[in-house]
Amino acid sequence: MQPVAPPTVFSSAGRWTPSIPACVATVGNFDGVHVGHAAIVARLVAMGRRIGAPAVVLTFDPHPAAILRPGSAPPPLTTPARRAELLLALGVDAVLVQPVDERFVAVEAEDFYAGILRHRLAVRGLVEGADFHFGARRRGTIELLGRLCQADGVELEMVGPVEHAGAAVSSSRLRALVADGRLSETNALLTAPYRCRGRVVEGARRGRTLGFPTANLADIATLVPGDGVYACRVAVAGVSAVWPAAVHVGPNVSFGETAVSVEAHLIGFEGDLYGRSLDVDFLERLRETRRFASVAELTAQLAGDVEAARLVAASAGVDSTSSGSRHAT
Repeated sequence: MQPVAPPTVFSSAGRWTPSIPACVATVGNFDGVHVGHAAIVARLVAMGRRIGAPAVVLTFDPHPAAILRPGSAPPPLTTPARRAELLLALGVDAVLVQPVDERFVAVEAEDFYAGILRHRLAVRGLVEGADFHFGARRRGTIELLGRLCQADGVELEMVGPVEHAGAAVSSSRLRALVADGRLSETNALLTAPYRCRGRVVEGARRGRTLGFPTANLADIATLVPGDGVYACRVAVAGVSAVWPAAVHVGPNVSFGETAVSVEAHLIGFEGDLYGRSLDVDFLERLRETRRFASVAELTAQLAGDVEAARLVAASAGVDSTSSGSRHAT
């Protein structure tokens, strides 16, 4: 097998290191880290405790489809760092983010097993979903993996799909829900509310003149929810407090704009956010975007949106009166 780049390691308190690689592992994209992924991870952690080995997740960046079919890869639901954060929160000892390039996607299934799983990671056990595929052209199946593991004395557990509302939970199902703005349904399938991270850039400053200043977000690497107004909670990079927020996604049609923007009004926040990164957790869609006949009508609606967002965030444990916002900068 041609050498492939080493992965980026996210570990929990250093419980796994490349110098002592023996572990139990699961391999997959794990985009979104949904309840189906959580079922696999739970079995993996249990296996690790039983065998006495660290539980490790091997995931990929970018999605292999970005190399195999440029321009047609699915939009990501999570960044690699966020994915690692969510997986570590489920109890694994380490998350390895494997760089994906032309050389990596050409690795045959048997070489992937022998070179990466057995040689690099020294796996003693594996946990995978029933539809698991690996190696070049996705030729490796769960059946092939079972034969390889049996020959080496490696334990293999298979986890069936998790269903919700009569259908299997999957990253593709989640993408459809997010794109349609159905965030309550989305969050029911996730292990944490859906998040977008963006950098605050200068906008038209209309919100400030209306009494509702907004932070305009750019450089969002993950799938942006469909047009609408959302109740959210927002964390500012470098600040421990969390704010309730009303977030508008879509064009500002009342002002004749067509470009999609993401604008967050942090309830109770005072300070300068330009250049800062915000983590926006989408809790619930409040309404569709629409055109307003007058500034007065728009302002009245914004006031209602902010109050509705505050109530939704409060039900999720985020209170603007206790967020520490007046001490933020």
